[in-house]
Amino acid sequence: MNLPSIKYSATLLLAVVCTCYHLYLIFTGLIPNLLSRPIHLGLALPWVFVIGAKGSPWKKITGLMICIFGIYSCSYIALNRNQLADQYGYIDTLQHYIIAIGLIIVVLEMARRAVKLALPTVAVIALLYGLFGQYLPGEFGHPGLPPGSLLGTLVIAEGGLWGPLTGVSVNVVAIFVILGAFIGAGEGGASFMALATKLAGRYRAGAAKVSVLSSAFFGSISGSASANVASTGAITLPTMKRLGYPASFAAAVEAVASSGGQIMPPLMGAGAFVMMELLRLPYIDIMTAALLPATLFFLGTWIGTDLFARRYGLLAMTEDEIPSTRRVIRLAPFFMIPFSLMLSILFFTAYTPQFAAAIAIFSAAGLLIVNEEMEFSLKMWFERCSTACLNAAKQIAMIASIIICAGLIIGVLNMTGLGIKVTSIILGLAGGKLWIALLLTAVACLILGMEVPTTAAYIICVSVAGPALQQLGLAPLQAHLFVFWYALLSTITPPVCGTVFIAAGMAQTPWVPVAGQAMRLGLGLYFVPLSFIANPYLLHPVTNPFWAGIAFVKIGFGLWLLGKSLIAEDPLIKRILSFLAGLAAIFLFGNS
Repeated sequence: MNLPSIKYSATLLLAVVCTCYHLYLIFTGLIPNLLSRPIHLGLALPWVFVIGAKGSPWKKITGLMICIFGIYSCSYIALNRNQLADQYGYIDTLQHYIIAIGLIIVVLEMARRAVKLALPTVAVIALLYGLFGQYLPGEFGHPGLPPGSLLGTLVIAEGGLWGPLTGVSVNVVAIFVILGAFIGAGEGGASFMALATKLAGRYRAGAAKVSVLSSAFFGSISGSASANVASTGAITLPTMKRLGYPASFAAAVEAVASSGGQIMPPLMGAGAFVMMELLRLPYIDIMTAALLPATLFFLGTWIGTDLFARRYGLLAMTEDEIPSTRRVIRLAPFFMIPFSLMLSILFFTAYTPQFAAAIAIFSAAGLLIVNEEMEFSLKMWFERCSTACLNAAKQIAMIASIIICAGLIIGVLNMTGLGIKVTSIILGLAGGKLWIALLLTAVACLILGMEVPTTAAYIICVSVAGPALQQLGLAPLQAHLFVFWYALLSTITPPVCGTVFIAAGMAQTPWVPVAGQAMRLGLGLYFVPLSFIANPYLLHPVTNPFWAGIAFVKIGFGLWLLGKSLIAEDPLIKRILSFLAGLAAIFLFGNS
């Protein structure tokens, strides 16, 4: 057995252990947080520091050493949890100081390697504030925190690394990541693409509209904008270019549509599960509240795509490129069975979302044994399950690196009271005006989201701005969804616009024109959050279906008018009137 095969076997074993561990947590009894959460981090560390290590040999060696220390520290906390709990978040021995400081450095470096420098930089600033904030003059100072108390609360108690956010990563996000991996490992992706092509391919700019629908379908199970671009874009971008679509337009469609995956039920992104924990609401409530706004986002993208199609004279897909109804029906069970099981359990039983997802995972895993032609193969099943476990473990590790690092920031905010002070400043600057506070929050989300991942940007912004928005009259769910949506802005808004860069690279076209097209196609990302502030019934389609439906139609019409004003080649005065009429349709006659 050669070295590459040994390395692959070890990697696969770790992936299987990681997957089985998170599934095991659903069906076992209550496990202490200082046991389950350190194990979660310990399982994630090798994927960042060893398996995913890139660069010079020195970086790989240091990664291995950091990983070993991190696993040792996590093991120490898990094995000594009862003794550490008796210390009430305070450390005073050299060994505990070494573990606390070392583990914080491990988490910071883990975030740096996984998601670049911005998030750990914010965390370092927060830690420095916790240690030295008492020396700041004025209201931004705090009374001071003893180092033993600060480090202890962050590392051996549940106020930082092992806080509620990490609990979300362990108990909820990981399970839905595994579900997405198992559906995607088989014919699930092909079934999404076939259905999208069948529904949209025959329309004007059919390939672009297929991109919109397929990104909505795929995004609902991946919750990752970049993964969405890479997967659906690999199919839709070459098709659009082959049909003569401008490369900048093709890339913009894919970038915008893929960004919507993080707000599209039933799975959405990791931020939705964090929201569930912060609001203490059932996931089904988050999902139903997000449904109409997410649909409006994709409707706005569809409208923009159609307007561009008229402008460029873009054609539908040819008949031979559209799958037959028979093929669509043949592929449908590969995503209908897992989704139907999950949604049935969510809606009609009292079981948790994690349990519903686990049942869907088992059904998706069972379906991996058969292909589109209904041919059974145990070898294929093993290969697909292996791929699913590997992909799930990698994504769990990436999300853990984000959430656990963000937990440090939230821990310091809670201990120092800085969040309350920032809230007071927002209230002061807003002068009691809700819309000014919303504007300040939107700008903060955009700036923070330029380098910090969406979930982390949401967590940080909602911790400081959420209370201010609620004090000015917003319902908690409105405030959280508003911040969550605007945390996504940087995916298509320069100068960062991550999905734009990826899609432009895949389409081999300059990114600046792509960004310009994407901002016009992605109107919904800018206006829909404001629309559900002006029309709050939009978030309550179950309890207020009539007013929610009225709001949906009104906002959809407004998005069409806004799209015409920015995309259609109408006379200037007509475009100005369309823009003003669109704003009126969205914001006037709200049912607040």
